Amino acid sequence: MKSHGDVLSQPLLEVRNLDAFYGDFQALFGVNLTVYEGQTVAIIGANGAGKTTLLRTLSGLLPAPHQSIRFAGEDIGGEAPFRIVAQGIAMVPEGRRLFPSLTVEENLLVGAYCHRSGFWDLEKIYHLFPILAQRRHQPATQLSGGQQQMVAIGRALMSNPRLLLCDEISLGLAPIVVREIYQHLPEIKAQGTTILVVEQDIRQAINAADWLICLQEGRVALYGAPNQLGHDEIVKAYFGT
Repeated sequence: MKSHGDVLSQPLLEVRNLDAFYGDFQALFGVNLTVYEGQTVAIIGANGAGKTTLLRTLSGLLPAPHQSIRFAGEDIGGEAPFRIVAQGIAMVPEGRRLFPSLTVEENLLVGAYCHRSGFWDLEKIYHLFPILAQRRHQPATQLSGGQQQMVAIGRALMSNPRLLLCDEISLGLAPIVVREIYQHLPEIKAQGTTILVVEQDIRQAINAADWLICLQEGRVALYGAPNQLGHDEIVKAYFGT
């Protein structure tokens, strides 16, 4: 991925020879990737490819060697999740994981606990997702699946991240809702947030991303700009055929 250095700024995120484990089970094997400021990078792969494991490791939920993850010029591998959020990485987790006892607005405010300065605040979130302003006093779990996903994205943005990790944001949602959510990603990126999105839907990933990375059985099988990768090449890397 070095060719991107000629046209973009210094890398925002560098992952170097990253292994990851669940106990004795190894889920990632020597993963290397680079994300530049201002990119939308999509990570694709079949179930069990290691996509969620990668995001969990980047966000501090799984251990990692300190020097295996470098963010904004600092080694952060193995840091506690709250420290990683404070440095500017926030995750939209698979399944949304909203607090059922809290309202929409209270869930959003949870994301601002680290008090990072930046563009995003409640007013900006409600401008991005107007339906949330209308539902702000409702319990978040009473919303539709798509609206709950908006709350999860808004909660992450409230920490004013430089890097937004999105794990399977289309999971379980109707195609029309998925398209609506993905339509907001360019606006989020325009406010200075780099996006790393895990996605099983190959077409959705290709449409959204500046750069595509395919994981297969815990290893990087393919990477490149979507418009420079052939369909057969992507399918082969995805399914391992």
